Amino acid sequence: MTANRNFEVIIVGGSYAGLSAAMALGRSMRKVLIIDSGKPCNRQTPHAHNFITQDGHTPRQIAETAKEQVLKYDTIQFYTGLAINGVKTAHGFEIKTQSGEVFYAKKLLFTTGVTDQMPDIMGFSDCWGISILHCPYCHGYEVKGEIIGLIGNGELGFEFCRMLSNWSNKLVLFTNGKSTLTPEQTEKINSHDIQIIENEILAFEHQKGHIQNIKLKDAEKKQVSAVFAKVGFEQHCEIPEQLDCEITEQGFIKVDDFYKTTIPGVYAAGDNTSMFRALSLATAAGTKAGAFINRELIEEAF
Repeated sequence: MTANRNFEVIIVGGSYAGLSAAMALGRSMRKVLIIDSGKPCNRQTPHAHNFITQDGHTPRQIAETAKEQVLKYDTIQFYTGLAINGVKTAHGFEIKTQSGEVFYAKKLLFTTGVTDQMPDIMGFSDCWGISILHCPYCHGYEVKGEIIGLIGNGELGFEFCRMLSNWSNKLVLFTNGKSTLTPEQTEKINSHDIQIIENEILAFEHQKGHIQNIKLKDAEKKQVSAVFAKVGFEQHCEIPEQLDCEITEQGFIKVDDFYKTTIPGVYAAGDNTSMFRALSLATAAGTKAGAFINRELIEEAF
């Protein structure tokens, strides 16, 4: 709990983008409140990769170190809780939390990420982020040369085959139903000795999230070491839409090159604005957003 209610900037979302923005703003001597519910989308992921100086650390370790460093700046405060409502006021914005507390700021930054929508297949959500993976750049090296399952059909299935062929020559494409690949795509996939399985998936057999077999509805089992899949998502936080921020056709908060949303004074950065989901990219986005917010405050005051 914080006794202060008035800030220059409220950051909703205290993970990588939010903490990076807070550091930029704290070093600019801005009064900042970070509100975070403590439920990042990568909380099941055992190790983070492709992030220089942090390769192999757990996402939690990285976030905890970042938070410790950020809170050394005495103009930054951290509030653990869920922001549920936001409104425009005469002097800026009001944010209300689930516990009923209300805070005020001139500017808002949403670094709230997204919520992944899991398919209704037994074992999928248990393995998500552990052995069912979304990004070969983040996790491909750890399963290089192993039997890798790919879940996708049509253009997505073809692109998965093409992309992951650089990491392993033991790929199996699961279309999870009748294939919608074109004849040309099927021929190309077959020419690289990639098996195509059209039977629907019944379950993922695993040990504590580490996949062992994909069980098909005809009772056949296919052994794999990892699976790459793409899932749907929704915005983790509804407040930007409450404030009438424009959402793109793909479901992201629309921002410009300065991370401004379509509502003046409201910014957004990180996974909630981009299909490129990586810790390093979220960190960079937060740093830039913090600098642009500080610049706007300077322009308004000077």
